[in-house]
Formats: sequence, C-alpha cells, structure tokens
Amino acid sequence: MEHLDVAEGYASLNTAAVNSPYQNVDRRGSDTRQGTLLLEAGTLLRAPEIAVAASAGMARVRVSSQPAVMIVSTGDELIEPGDPIADYQVRRSNAYAVAATLRTRGFGRVGDDHLPDDEVLMRERLALHLTTHEVVVLSGGVSMGKFDLVPKVLMQLGVQQVFHKIAQRPGKPMWFGIGPQGQAVFGLPGNPVSTLVCLIRYVIPAIAEAMGTKRAAPERLALSAPVTFQPALTYFLPVAIEHDDWGRPWANPRRTNGSGDFLSLTGTDGFVELPPGPNTYPKGFVTTVYRW
Repeated sequence: MEHLDVAEGYASLNTAAVNSPYQNVDRRGSDTRQGTLLLEAGTLLRAPEIAVAASAGMARVRVSSQPAVMIVSTGDELIEPGDPIADYQVRRSNAYAVAATLRTRGFGRVGDDHLPDDEVLMRERLALHLTTHEVVVLSGGVSMGKFDLVPKVLMQLGVQQVFHKIAQRPGKPMWFGIGPQGQAVFGLPGNPVSTLVCLIRYVIPAIAEAMGTKRAAPERLALSAPVTFQPALTYFLPVAIEHDDWGRPWANPRRTNGSGDFLSLTGTDGFVELPPGPNTYPKGFVTTVYRW
C-alpha cells in the first residue's frame, strides 16, 4: 500500500515505485529445501526450536526423558532456615542451592531429603532413593571424618565407587559411583562453595551427556587481574563478568574466604578453571568460564 496513490476513490501505482516479479513474496522452499535436517539429535528445545518443529507439522517430538534427581544433605548439625539455631549448628543451605541450580537449567523432577549421621537410617533411606531415582546427589559426609559415612553406606548398598577425591580446590573430597541399576550417585563435599562448584563442573554436564544433549562450545574469557595460586591443584576461582569501555567482557576474580564462604558468591556470575600451580596467571590469561 505504501507505493499506491489514492485519489477520488481510485488507486494508482506511484510512478517512482520499482516493481519486479514476486517482490515481497516469500516463495515456497526459500528458507530451506525438502529433506533438509531441521533439528539435530541432542538439540535443546528452546523457543526457536519448538517453533521450527511446529512449523514443520510435528505435533509430537521424540525427546530424551529427564532423570529423577534426589538431593540428599547429611549431617546432625544442619537445621532448616526457619528453625531456632544453636551455637554448634549451621543452616541447611546446600540443598536449596542445588535444587535452584537444577531447576534453573530446566530439570523438573527434583526431590529433597535430609539424613542425620546415623548409619542404619542412612542406609534405609538411601536404599529407597536408589530404587526411585536415576540420579542421587549427596551433600556432605564424603571426607575423612568420623561421621563421614556416605561412601561406606553406598558401597553397602551395591554402589560401585568410580573415584573418590579430585586434585582440585575447592571440592577435593568429591565421590562418584554407579548403582546396581546404573544410577549415577554423586557425593559432593559439604562446604557450600565446593558443593556448588562440583555441581556445575561435573554433575550437570554428566546428566546432559547421559541425556544425549549436544555439547555447547565452552565459554572462554580473559582475567581482568593477575591471580597467584601455589598448590598443585586445579583451581576454581569465582568471578564477576564485567565489561570495559569497549564492551569487551572480562572475568574479574573474586576470592572466597575458604570453601565455606557462600556469601562471597553473591554478585558473581560463575567461576573460572585455572591449571594447577604454583603459578601466577597474568591479566589477559584466557580460560574456561562456568556460569552459576
């Protein structure tokens, strides 16, 4: 209509208009050809992918099912956020952080339980969870303390240990095993920063791999300031992603006050993975970023 002149009830084509066959008409097959693969196996179905499937007339789409995940915190010292607290107690926070992370990434079948440091009760409840869930994520009880009962109880239940401890900081005591029916069992350290780092770095990628999800290219950024690290361990360092005056993103290091310092994670976007020390990684050192 923008190229028409209308006068006295008559419409005429503007003399300055340029006209050509099929102008402003999308012809059949102009977007893609018949037989072209529209969505690869393992593609995450977001809004654009769902629209593509619908436009192709696919009323039903074959997808991989999400696993049922049970989150289990352990320890007599843990109490719920709303309960009165004694001097020797700490708030139960890890389970809520794990659940929030999983749900943010689209996992809807997430359960939650808490177990005291009681070997008999722990064995009974974990046996139940292993029969009803494909993935069990435990927080705490995997170190070398007197009440770190998780590895012992899991092996009693037929869960075969694959590894225990990783040369990293934080999260060195992490435990992983496979249950009698192929259940994936992750024993994460109880310190909050360790729990969240191990969840992001190992648990979520493992679930995605088991579901057949196509791997995304890792995000890599440069450090905005030098970092010195002495131990011969892989170092996971929280960062805030900031942009300079040219719009370039940088990973700004935010050191924690140990692996129990959850407060230091507020305002951060994730963490970077640095090679084992001793070394000083200069400003501009490029490494992989994992977002919360």
